[in-house]
Amino acid sequence: MIPKKGNFSKLWGLEPNTVFLNHGSFGAAPIAVLEEQTRIRDEMEEDPVYFVEKKMGELWQKSVLELSKFLNADPEGMVFVTNATMGVNTILRSLKLSPGDEIIVPDHAYQACRNAIDFVTKRSGARTVIVPVPFRVDDDSEIIDPILSAVSDRTVLAMIDTVSSPTGIRMPFEILVLELQNKGVDVLVDAAHGPGIVPLDIRKLNPAYITGNCHKWLCTPKGSAFLHIREDRRGEVNPLNIGHGYSSDLPSAEKFRFEFDWPGTRDPSPWLCIPFSIRYIGSQIEGGWDEIMRNNRNMALYGRELLCDALDITPPTPDSMVSSMSSVEFPWSGDVHPPSPDGDPIHNLLFHEYRIQVPIISWPIHNAKYIRISAHIYNSKEEFEYLSETLKSVLRR
Repeated sequence: MIPKKGNFSKLWGLEPNTVFLNHGSFGAAPIAVLEEQTRIRDEMEEDPVYFVEKKMGELWQKSVLELSKFLNADPEGMVFVTNATMGVNTILRSLKLSPGDEIIVPDHAYQACRNAIDFVTKRSGARTVIVPVPFRVDDDSEIIDPILSAVSDRTVLAMIDTVSSPTGIRMPFEILVLELQNKGVDVLVDAAHGPGIVPLDIRKLNPAYITGNCHKWLCTPKGSAFLHIREDRRGEVNPLNIGHGYSSDLPSAEKFRFEFDWPGTRDPSPWLCIPFSIRYIGSQIEGGWDEIMRNNRNMALYGRELLCDALDITPPTPDSMVSSMSSVEFPWSGDVHPPSPDGDPIHNLLFHEYRIQVPIISWPIHNAKYIRISAHIYNSKEEFEYLSETLKSVLRR
């Protein structure tokens, strides 16, 4: 029997007969947020020219200011992109790399972003330095030390996750940003899992670059993300789409804004929903977003404990390395291959036979498979208990 969802599930349009434990992949927007998006789109389509020329600028700036306030960021360096992968590509394509330059990336990094690094290093004669980091760790030093040890006099950039997508580990990114930049290495923070899942204070963190999704844990419509560029690096970065702003004769700050804010015609509604989504979801629980993140983390810890019991393993990391998402090893014998377009067979089994939406992630670089759970306020303990009992049944087959 499919277990009930959490009390807040009524705010979402999630399929009632699916146990949805995969918020981390693409997020899920509440009904009210989607209604706000529809309202914005309807207003735009009443007169697209008037909306774009007379209304959108003010609404866009409001979204920039609200997100900057939420992340304590300098709004002058805050621009919008479609997703964090686009943000990573924007920075990497703007770098002027020389042969022999090095970019550091841990082996927990999202494959698409790893690919982007490989693309620019191969094209320029630079080198991608992949840092092996164990999945099972006892403390932060087992992640920090290998990364810092990989720095050389040719290191120009390090890409560091807030929360690793495949392995679900809450990285010690605050310490890594500080230590790497003290060594003279710019840091690109991949905060695809950032806003709404871990506390972010961009002014305090002060990375050269940080990009993150809003459509995941802030639950905005799909295709809304940000890129923040520190003041001393803004003149070196261009958007992926070179448009009208490139030839404009404007002061540098205005030209930067023009180039990024108007790359061409696109639907602005996902970004214009950011203020509404931050307020709407933050108002559902007393204590706001801090309490939401705390509750989601506690639910993920509960789910991880059940997974470890079902799979007869111990937790792979301390509780401090768990956010609203967590992975553990899934038992597997033999070689691990890259994900198939048809989906992992265990994932497909769990979904088609038991209606559980949870990812099984093949990670060949670790020769391992991980099962990753996510928790948001619409989930219930009963859903994680159902997953645990189902896994016990599947593994007895």
